[in-house]
Amino acid sequence: MLKSDTYDFVFLGAGCASLSLLVRILRSGRFPGKKILLVDRAPKTNNDRTWCFWEEEAGFFDEIVYRKWDSLSFLGEKYSAVMDITPYQYKMIKGSDFYKHCFSEISKHDNVEIVYGEVGICRYEKPGTLVIQIDNKDFSLMDTGVHVFNSLYQPVKTKRSIRLLQHFKGLVIETPEDVFDPGKATMMDFRVHQRHGTSFAYVLPLSTRSALVEYTLFTKELLEPGEYDKELADYIRNILDIKEYYTREEEFGVIPMSNERSTGIGWKIGTAGGQTKASTGFTFQFIQKQSEQILAFLLKGRNLNELPRTPGRFRFYDNTLLYILYHNKVPGKKIFTDLFKKNKPRQVLRFLDNESSLKEELKIISTLPAWPFLKAAIRQL
Repeated sequence: MLKSDTYDFVFLGAGCASLSLLVRILRSGRFPGKKILLVDRAPKTNNDRTWCFWEEEAGFFDEIVYRKWDSLSFLGEKYSAVMDITPYQYKMIKGSDFYKHCFSEISKHDNVEIVYGEVGICRYEKPGTLVIQIDNKDFSLMDTGVHVFNSLYQPVKTKRSIRLLQHFKGLVIETPEDVFDPGKATMMDFRVHQRHGTSFAYVLPLSTRSALVEYTLFTKELLEPGEYDKELADYIRNILDIKEYYTREEEFGVIPMSNERSTGIGWKIGTAGGQTKASTGFTFQFIQKQSEQILAFLLKGRNLNELPRTPGRFRFYDNTLLYILYHNKVPGKKIFTDLFKKNKPRQVLRFLDNESSLKEELKIISTLPAWPFLKAAIRQL
């Protein structure tokens, strides 16, 4: 199945993390003679997800940004606001556009080999041998300085494991009349009921008559498939007050929110490498930052083990909030309402991006329910 037993770069998984790094490597023009192997279960052709993130300037994938907004709405029962987030813009990239863009770039480089099959247990055997398992068949490669990038999430459960799921279903809907403001996106709408746990909706207008409407939950278990449809229908009809519409597209996804580490060989990237923020599920921009760092080290020939880690204080904040959400010490609805009600939106976004200063963080933390957070923080320590 493999054309060679020697590669310079091996990518296990062809999701956002692998493709973000691989395209950067190819576009750098510094590795033309390097042999690259990309392995994944199946070709990626569907619009299986939407990535949303905020950014100050044009990013690496700015040419495929589908929509962008300068203001965001936060909606709740006791607090609602339209937030000016400049100098940030809230951006949206469709999964299908991302995959098409990345594989178009990859197709220009004959040093990249793509293999489709189920990736099994990969391991290092005797010195100098790397074994890649594809569709239950072992392939022995020469481990002579090969860089293995592993985006396959294989969490290891421990006594202190906390694992929530961020799960969501979204519909791109069309309406016969103008009902949406294309200049304003709804980041969080907590007017939905909280019986399942922390639940909210968001709305990303694509035009005056079209929008992506998504229902999202942070809970321990998934809902039955029909429940997502029911909650979306209730939200669209009763809260958005849209009585007539039809569905153009659907998407469904599950993102782990966990303090667990991923096992497996190679350098971990993406969710496997801790780039999904445990307390919120935000991933895309953390992947881009990690990809930039890895490329910079590769260009300088530096050891990837020297890559800077996420500052420990941010992992501490995430684990504390994750603990509170998991044990329902404070409703998620209250936490996020306090966060945006009592702080400037730009400071909150910097905090969620792990780019805030300690002074800013202490101010933000002081606006959250003190006693539950203090007890949860002590447990993390």
